[in-house]
Amino acid sequence: MDCKHFGICGSCGLYMLSYAEQLKQKEEKVSALLTPFWQGKLEVFDSPDAHYRARAEFRIWHEDERCDYAMGNIEKKGAVTIKECPKVIESIEERMWKLLEKINASQDVLKQRLFSVEFLATTIDECLVTLLYHRKLDNTWSQEAKLLESELNCKIMGRSRRQKVILSDEFVTEKLDIDGKTFTYLQYESGFTQPNPAVNVKMIEWAVAQAKKVGHGDFLESYCGLGNFTLPLSHYFDKVLATEISKRSIHAALQNCKLNDINNITFARLASEEMTEALNGVREFSRLKDIDLKSYDFSTVLVDPPRAGLDEGTIALISNIDHIIYISCNPETLARDLETLTKTHVVLEAAVYDQFPHTEHVESGVFLQKR
Repeated sequence: MDCKHFGICGSCGLYMLSYAEQLKQKEEKVSALLTPFWQGKLEVFDSPDAHYRARAEFRIWHEDERCDYAMGNIEKKGAVTIKECPKVIESIEERMWKLLEKINASQDVLKQRLFSVEFLATTIDECLVTLLYHRKLDNTWSQEAKLLESELNCKIMGRSRRQKVILSDEFVTEKLDIDGKTFTYLQYESGFTQPNPAVNVKMIEWAVAQAKKVGHGDFLESYCGLGNFTLPLSHYFDKVLATEISKRSIHAALQNCKLNDINNITFARLASEEMTEALNGVREFSRLKDIDLKSYDFSTVLVDPPRAGLDEGTIALISNIDHIIYISCNPETLARDLETLTKTHVVLEAAVYDQFPHTEHVESGVFLQKR
């Protein structure tokens, strides 16, 4: 079928439905999974129908001396070239086609053995473009790419095996207005960022609304990333302990605290399972030698786990905390985890956030209070 975003790519039935119909299906799916634990009305946070994605990666297809953006062809070998992409935010779309023209006109300096292009952009029109190659990049490439930075008003990086060429910065700066405050975030090229800025703001504000209902004690966060939720929620608690396994994300989170003049957050580089071991006193970590874990009195915890959901140890740990904000990218594992969590807690609020319109993926959240 003809896909309005990508051309002929396979049997995607979603495009036979309007966006409102797609969103209704997602709401019904999440509602059915949560019905055993929550019979109230889900809050539904929709997305812009187009120009919503701030991260994108495109394969580069070489044919007849020309490069094109492309995706794999489901039905046969080869690729489907992309002639338009209304899903990306304007700061990407305004540059991606000019970039392709420049690459094709570059006498092979930018084009030779280029196999992928990645974009990371913000709502304040910053854009970082990463060009990925199957060859070593030299000074000639750097000189031409530097000119391209100026022409496109963006930041450009080059990557090949065991090589990373940073011409200016390897991050973009995002500013989000959340609950009457403006927060500044540095977002790094290789770090995790929420893909849909408009829905991300709605998701954070929903979490803030739950935090306001508590309004006391200390706050624990697992899978904190670059501080996406941590920074706004820190205003409603005395002290914050936030954990994350990625060194790059911890580095960004510390920078973001300084940029926003926030002083009550302590970040620890721990996996979820390690956090559980540390807080239960099962194991000591040298990374925590300057942190007094016993000084915290957690009233609230926020978890935003990967698609696999929470491990048993984390569930047991957070079951002892009065309030739980659970953000999920997989409603099936959320429902699975709620089978255990609702033995000690009751669901007070539930929501759906459409981070990924025109796909089957949906994010959801629940707010729980100890029985």
